[in-house]
Amino acid sequence: MKRTIYFLLTVITFAACIDEVALPVEADFKAEIVDGDNSAPVRVKITNDSEGADIYNWIFEGGNPSSSTDENPGTIIYEQEGEFKIILEASNRDGSMDRKEATIQVKPTVVIGFNATIIDNNFSPVEVEIQNTTVGATSYNWTFEGGNPSSSTEENPANVIFTSPGEHTIKLKVSNGEEQYEMEKTIEVAPLLVADFDINVASEDDDFQVPVKISLANKSVSTTSYNWTFEGADINSSIEENPELLFTTPGVYSIELKSSNSKVEETITKTIEVFENTNIRLLENIKLGINTAHSNNSVGAYFSTETRIVYTKEEVTEETGKIIDLTFFGLDSDFTFNRFVSPDDVQSFAFEAIPNATKTKFINRIEDCNCGVSFSVDDFDNMTNDSVIKDLTINETTEGLKEFDNSVLPRVILFENSEGIKGAIKIKEFVNDGLNSYIRVDIKMQKEANK
Repeated sequence: MKRTIYFLLTVITFAACIDEVALPVEADFKAEIVDGDNSAPVRVKITNDSEGADIYNWIFEGGNPSSSTDENPGTIIYEQEGEFKIILEASNRDGSMDRKEATIQVKPTVVIGFNATIIDNNFSPVEVEIQNTTVGATSYNWTFEGGNPSSSTEENPANVIFTSPGEHTIKLKVSNGEEQYEMEKTIEVAPLLVADFDINVASEDDDFQVPVKISLANKSVSTTSYNWTFEGADINSSIEENPELLFTTPGVYSIELKSSNSKVEETITKTIEVFENTNIRLLENIKLGINTAHSNNSVGAYFSTETRIVYTKEEVTEETGKIIDLTFFGLDSDFTFNRFVSPDDVQSFAFEAIPNATKTKFINRIEDCNCGVSFSVDDFDNMTNDSVIKDLTINETTEGLKEFDNSVLPRVILFENSEGIKGAIKIKEFVNDGLNSYIRVDIKMQKEANK
């Protein structure tokens, strides 16, 4: 009996000793930056790998939330840059506890930006001031296309000089050690300064016989100011962009233009030659159509010595009617019946009346006119001034107004318009082109009527 009781007491004592051993705790976790993005805001995913614990006390320095007692607190957000600790204290009901710390680095948020300001103006050479407004970067890489310098790694580089005309790209690459950002802007350098101009002569002075009125068409590039100097003109100088001049004395004269901007200057000189006034104007190779050509608007039969334009019937208006002074009537392509007709009498020759028509006197057949006028083809060809024609009396006679055919070539016709200007028409060619047939003529006429 005694032996049995002793055995039971021994078993109970051994079991009590086993219950007094505490379960150990091992605190462990992973802190993984989401998407590898270290720049604020940073999201950190927490994975709890602790063993033996059932109580957790998290501290997230600088994080949101800043603490937690959850076994798995999920994702923590860090809005500010810096170095922050993550602390886990893990324990169980047996009183076992363990602690682990980890540190995360939050890089500053990178906001890239810069200003490129052109100093003064964009005429070459162009100086550009660079202002870096980037936030959060630790390294900088500048590229200046076509600039001097062409690159830089400074945060705030010195001013850059661009000389070549055209667009130039300024590119900035920045990094915070983890991420890179790029940005570019374009500046434009104006074309290089060029001084240039055209000399435009008034239509009535295109023979360059004095007086000659000209206008200067400025074609300078990248210019802000103009300084003109003239020889032989009615003015000696001008600062206008497109001045007008008058030359009244024959000779060769220079026109100088000095173009400039705030940085450079260039000078160009051109010459103009004006001649003695012969009071004769030469108009060459004018085509006047027969009746059918005129009617179908192929080749007109009306001509204005003022505008030097041939008009068809569709182009005759109240305005053009009063400046038409030569009218040709050709019956057909055989040129057996041809005649120059006064504009105020065209309705007698199958034409519609010309509004505001004026009177022009013609001598179509000098050889038969019985009007005391002698004028030959040689006289036309040798005429270099109006001395031959100015003393002619242009009287219309029945014989002188008669039609002519194409048997005589060249043929000369004399005329005097309503302003008293006298002239001669030389028919050089009868061109048979069916319904579009025409004559080709040269005209020599006074520039001004006899004074």
